[in-house]
Amino acid sequence: MHKFLLTVLGILTGIAGCGMPDSGAKVVKVALVCPLTGDVAAMGQGMKRGAEIAVEEANASGRFKEIKIELAAFDDRADPKEAVNVANQIISDKKIAGVIGHLNSGCSIPASQIYAKRGLLMMTSASTNPKLTLQGLKNVFRICTTDDVQGGFAANYFIDKLKINRAAVIHDKTSYGQGLAEEFKKQFDARSGKILSFDGINIGDKDFRALLTSIKNKKPSLIYFGGMYTEGGLITKQAKELGLKVPVVSGDGVFTPEFIKIGGNATEGDYASMIGIPSDKLPKAKSFIERYKAKYPGVDMQPYDTYTYEAISLLIEAVEKAGKEPAQIVSYVAGVKYRGILGETAFDAKGDTLNKTVSIYRIKNGKFVYCE
Repeated sequence: MHKFLLTVLGILTGIAGCGMPDSGAKVVKVALVCPLTGDVAAMGQGMKRGAEIAVEEANASGRFKEIKIELAAFDDRADPKEAVNVANQIISDKKIAGVIGHLNSGCSIPASQIYAKRGLLMMTSASTNPKLTLQGLKNVFRICTTDDVQGGFAANYFIDKLKINRAAVIHDKTSYGQGLAEEFKKQFDARSGKILSFDGINIGDKDFRALLTSIKNKKPSLIYFGGMYTEGGLITKQAKELGLKVPVVSGDGVFTPEFIKIGGNATEGDYASMIGIPSDKLPKAKSFIERYKAKYPGVDMQPYDTYTYEAISLLIEAVEKAGKEPAQIVSYVAGVKYRGILGETAFDAKGDTLNKTVSIYRIKNGKFVYCE
């Protein structure tokens, strides 16, 4: 009897899975690629949360009668080789209408060549190295501004506002970190600032004391770091332990509570630049933040959650307005003037956002506080 019941249940399950009618909705996938595991997974997981909210809202809005939007999240582990592997998986799935990603410029640049083979839209919410959109690929866009804007802005800020003209520069040798550091150095030099040293470290390194001791002897007024929060937090902590009590300044790669958790009290007085203006100063962004906190209570927002929400929402609008074919989606995005939670998004001929705003934050009482 037991065996008979299992057989009947198996048949019924097969009927339910194969023969019974479903809702009739066709699935259209939007892909998100970012580091969901590894050292900088906190940022990638935040991007995924922003994407989830955008997809849920689109499906609940009633805008789509015959299709269902589905989020397909892929983990590139912040590894360029894995990014290429994932990109090849994505272009083989014809249900994927476009890609939002990657976080790291070192992943976005090689992966973009793969997406171009299918003409599939790639829109990054976080990769800032200018090389990405200098490749001449018509399918590549970014809604964040670039390192030449961000690095130059920081150099001008510290020379003009704080009258600092002596800096040591450290970078993590990646497309993002080294690129950002080079842009800071270029503008700092152009403004007659003195770059005392320009040193590279390796991702995953934990002990920077020898390098920082050498830098201390040069008597800088600040340390500029091009890289991510994982190494940045250790650098500022070890610098202060060695008596090198100058601010560590970096870019969007450290603009996360994780940097403060790693560096502890040593981060007090450190600075970070971040693209755009604070989300809480944008009316539409405020409502998104409220929805985010309600859905993920007690979870820290990461720097690119809002930008990923915006990019996913724009991709979904392209599917709605232009259809599911890659060429139609790329054409729509190229000419769009999208009004979202971050204001208006539009792109130049290279695929870069026309919004070049950058902000500076300083850590006070354990939090990033807007300066300018």
